[in-house]
Amino acid sequence: MSLGVFLAVLGAAFLHALWNALIKIGTSKVGTMVILSVIEIPIGLAVVAVSPPIDAAAIPWVIAAGCTHFAYKFFLTYAYERGDLSRVYPIARGAAPMVVALAGAMMLPDAVSGRQYVAIAVLGLGILMMARGVFSSGEDRRLLPFALGSAAATATYTMIDGIGARISGAPAAYVAWVFVADGLIFTLGMLTLRGTSVLPRDRRAWGLGSVASVASYGAYAVSIWAMTIAPIAVVAALRETSILFAVLIGWIAFGEKMSGEKALAACVIVAGVLLTRL
Repeated sequence: MSLGVFLAVLGAAFLHALWNALIKIGTSKVGTMVILSVIEIPIGLAVVAVSPPIDAAAIPWVIAAGCTHFAYKFFLTYAYERGDLSRVYPIARGAAPMVVALAGAMMLPDAVSGRQYVAIAVLGLGILMMARGVFSSGEDRRLLPFALGSAAATATYTMIDGIGARISGAPAAYVAWVFVADGLIFTLGMLTLRGTSVLPRDRRAWGLGSVASVASYGAYAVSIWAMTIAPIAVVAALRETSILFAVLIGWIAFGEKMSGEKALAACVIVAGVLLTRL
């Protein structure tokens, strides 16, 4: 991997942590996430306009991905309403590959290596350490089921996208259509559940949500580009430095409490994710 690609992937990891931070910083987490989703629609349509069409057989996968993204955003938003960025993000991001690894261990035992079993154990230890901090620090314990729900949804849509992108015959266009479906489903879903009051009225919220949406697409686009010219496993592993970026942003920008236990738990989670990726 060249230095340029290395720095680009680090930038993508930072962008991923950044858009999560922008959701967290919003006065209304749900409202900012709705704005992000609204902006996803024109971004997706713009990419679709310059991309080849996808195979019609991929349409059900696009819809399934959009529905699963709704669950991902729903759980993540409510987790951020109850916990710190430096607590929620590592749990949500770290538990997702653990879910995928566990599913592989149960469904495809012959395909799981000894290193992957070690990765599952390390991830589990890191997440338990991070979860323990919720209890010992007197934080809102309700963040845990929401963070884990977000992780489960992430693992699910990752598997859906892996199949859907292959069926589509045009991965870039597939991702763009997922952005459109995701934006529509989440926006309409939250308007149905919460009414029009969920939409923020101030410019600052729209600015945060718009920047978060662009950062979200940028993080994904850079990662996909990097995977076309560098080893996929190395790119995927390097992306997980986003966990450390999120912890640092929470500590430095938001003034979140940074104990040695939390820092160690984040490092253990990153180590576990690296083991699943490399």
